[in-house]
Amino acid sequence: MNERLQGKAIDLAFTLRRIATEHAPVALASSLGAEDMVLTDVILRHDLDIEIFTLDTGRLHPETHGLIDAIDRSYGYRLTVYQPRSEAVDEYVRAHGADAFYSSIERRKQCCGIRKVEPLGRALFGKAAWITGLRRAQAVTRHTLAEREFDAVHGVPKFNPLADWRDAEVWAYLRAFAVPTNPLHARGYPSIGCAPCTRAIAPGEDPRAGRWWWERTDTKECGLHVAHDGGLARAKRALEAA
Repeated sequence: MNERLQGKAIDLAFTLRRIATEHAPVALASSLGAEDMVLTDVILRHDLDIEIFTLDTGRLHPETHGLIDAIDRSYGYRLTVYQPRSEAVDEYVRAHGADAFYSSIERRKQCCGIRKVEPLGRALFGKAAWITGLRRAQAVTRHTLAEREFDAVHGVPKFNPLADWRDAEVWAYLRAFAVPTNPLHARGYPSIGCAPCTRAIAPGEDPRAGRWWWERTDTKECGLHVAHDGGLARAKRALEAA
C-alpha cells in the first residue's frame, strides 16, 4: 500500500470513528460490494461502534449470500439482514409477474421499492445517521456526490466517506488487508445487485453498465440513494407506497 493510500485509510478510520461518536446510533448499509467491504474491514478492524446491515432482496446471487458467511468467518461478525415483506412481494408477483421489472422503469422501481426501499426504512428506524460506500466514480448519477448529505426521507445525516476514492484505491486496500470480496467481481461484475438485474460488463464499459442494462444510464438508481434534483420527493413517495 503506497503512502497516499495509507493516509487515506488512516483518514477513513478517523472519519468513521468521529461519525460513530457524534451520531450514535449509526449503521453502515452494506450492499456487499467492494466499497462496502473496505468500510466493513475498517469498522471491524478498529472495533468501531457502527452496526453493519444488508438488504436481502430475495433475489441475490448465491455468491453474495456466501460473502455474508465469509464476513462471519473472517471477523466473527454476523451482519444484520433485512428482508422485504413477503406479502408485498407476493402481491407484486400476483399482479405483475415475478420478472415484471423488465417491462418498464415504473415496474422496476416498484420492485426496488418493495425489495429494497421499504426494508431500508426499517433498517434505519431509530438510527441517528447512516453510512454508505457510494463513490463519485461509480456512475453518472453520482458525479456530484457529497461526503455528507442530509437524507430528508429518513430525517438523518447520510455519510459517503469513500466519495473521492478511485477504483484502484478500493482494490489496493482490499488486497493489502486480504479482505474477503464477492467472487463475482473477478468475473466481470464491478457492481452487483439482484441476480436478474445484474450482468457482467465488457472491458471499457461503464462500471454500472451491468445494472438494469436495459434502461438508460440516467435512470439507474433504485431509490435507496436519491439525487438533489427532486429525487428525494420521488423516493419518499416510493417508500410510502411500498
